[in-house]
Amino acid sequence: MPFETHIENRVAELVFNHPPVNAFSGAMWMELPELVLSLGKRPDVRCLLIRAEGRGFCAGVDIKELADNANAIVEVNKGNFLTFKAIHDCEVPVVAAPHSFVLGGGIGVCGASDAVVAADDAYFALPEIDRGAMGGAAHMQRMFPHAMVRAAFLTGGRIDAAEAHRVGGVAQVVPRDQHLQAAREFAALVASKSRDALRIAKQALNGIEPFDVDKSYRWEQGFTFEMYMHEDSQAARDAFVETGEAAKFEE
Repeated sequence: MPFETHIENRVAELVFNHPPVNAFSGAMWMELPELVLSLGKRPDVRCLLIRAEGRGFCAGVDIKELADNANAIVEVNKGNFLTFKAIHDCEVPVVAAPHSFVLGGGIGVCGASDAVVAADDAYFALPEIDRGAMGGAAHMQRMFPHAMVRAAFLTGGRIDAAEAHRVGGVAQVVPRDQHLQAAREFAALVASKSRDALRIAKQALNGIEPFDVDKSYRWEQGFTFEMYMHEDSQAARDAFVETGEAAKFEE
């Protein structure tokens, strides 16, 4: 199973565990929204902690699936949108606890969350421009200043945990060997509050956001679909699957 869940002391943990890199197929992304929403509705849950096992937090979508079948983008887009919206709309606060790579859909998960507790080896990136895709900037822009987002988006570059913390994109950065404990402590602090107060606070905070992240992401996804109809998109996916590198566009 790519996703594991358990509940203890009013904190629900949703664990990504799909080796080797927690890259999810369209069908897997479609599983996540109901998991998130159902955990958030439980009366014995006051906080949802999303973390991962393995080499990194989340590598986003399964590029091999998309390289084999470009039409899979329809299910992937839907699963991504519904997952990030479920996190944003979850009845209780959501804390993301990323380590190592946070790529593509991993950005959506962190950017839709209410707080991020990162390991010191974490880095955030949207390599979509080298994978023949678009999307993710709306959620990255919920974490980082828009000039930083544009630079990262246009180059596929990384924002490391220290820089993310410096600009206010993450709540805490902790050494990797202390990461799980720190994330659980942060989630436990949230869960110590009144459930009704947390539920109402989340609604209030969502209502005063400067832009509608769900609407903005849906706008981006239209361009993802447009890009997938372009021959350069397939060339980018093929290059990544075959070599692990970005395609070269000389002309």
